[in-house]
Amino acid sequence: MHFNEFPLPEAIQHKLEALNFKTPTAIQQKAIPVALNGKDILGSAQTGTGKTAAFSIPLLTKIMNNAEVRGLIVTPTRELAMQVDAQIRMLLSLKSKIRSLVLIGGASMDRQIQMLSKNPRIIVGTPGRIIDHLDRNSLDLSSFNYVVLDETDRMLDMGFSAPIAKIFDNVAVERQTLLFSATLPKGIEKASAKYLNNPARIEIGQANSASQNIVQTTEFVNKEGKFEALVYALRQHEESVIVFMNSKFATEKLAKRLKVSNISASAIHGDLRQNKRERVILGLRNNKFRVLVATDVAARGIDIPHIHQVINFDLPRQTEDYIHRIGRTGRNGANGLALNLVTTADKSKLAEIDELLGGKSGSSSTKRSQRKPSRKKPQSNSRWRHKRKSHAKAA
Repeated sequence: MHFNEFPLPEAIQHKLEALNFKTPTAIQQKAIPVALNGKDILGSAQTGTGKTAAFSIPLLTKIMNNAEVRGLIVTPTRELAMQVDAQIRMLLSLKSKIRSLVLIGGASMDRQIQMLSKNPRIIVGTPGRIIDHLDRNSLDLSSFNYVVLDETDRMLDMGFSAPIAKIFDNVAVERQTLLFSATLPKGIEKASAKYLNNPARIEIGQANSASQNIVQTTEFVNKEGKFEALVYALRQHEESVIVFMNSKFATEKLAKRLKVSNISASAIHGDLRQNKRERVILGLRNNKFRVLVATDVAARGIDIPHIHQVINFDLPRQTEDYIHRIGRTGRNGANGLALNLVTTADKSKLAEIDELLGGKSGSSSTKRSQRKPSRKKPQSNSRWRHKRKSHAKAA
């Protein structure tokens, strides 16, 4: 199948050709025709499968064909909001008069109010900042009739149920609603029944599953030897890596320890100012450093093709977040690695993850290590390049 088989405006077709977008992904093949026909959608697919284009292309098509269409896209994190907006802008020509606006925390409220006065046709934002504008009466959503909830499971996990309800109280009653999620917990079914009208169910791959392109392994380590196990893993290849932790303070500390070990690293977490977060992501994208140490603020919204591996230094507190974490690698058909560094205290959490994935978390492909902290001076990268670990592919 080719994008030119969809009834898209000539401007979008030309842009897709210029971007060398030829064959739509599975979620795009199924969702775009349904969305173009005006049906509500409950969609589930693993991260990195092209969901953003699946709802953005129909939105832009409808806006170009109908002056009355306006789109609201709600995301759980600032990074994801900015990524979605960037892809929308990428699909528009430089001469397009269609305006999009990002409403996120950490950015100037006055600047956002100024841009809202220009009546953008598309708004991409996080629930908190959208509610801030509604409370200030600086945002009128009554004419927004194409509404997308992206990464809905994460928004529910973050406690955004009430803000989402308020947003739906303010958008157009006659609307088209698309709800996308990588996992399908019970809360998603309730949200679907409440906000969607007889939706088409589109499911790519098995719900609550990770991409088959990701090789998942688990290594059991002593707590004291976890850092050395991490350094060893990082020195098995030279590609970019995201290391996930559960503590904001711990990310900064670990990034500094990696730098001492001659591994270029930077940290990102929710306490960083927005401009700092943007600089860190840009640095990773441009290969200014190799390892991003992150809390779950980065589990959604980071789409960087050259992320070769995800390492869970800490297993996630929310079991479902495991899928979103490892989904930062193996995107768009590429191969990736996921490694869990697990102590005895983590075994129950690992069992929950394994149950969620149907036995495919890599816990059956384990390396048991009793690494103790080394007192030797850290080795240079070159010495470790040829010491390869074997990774058994997940079933």
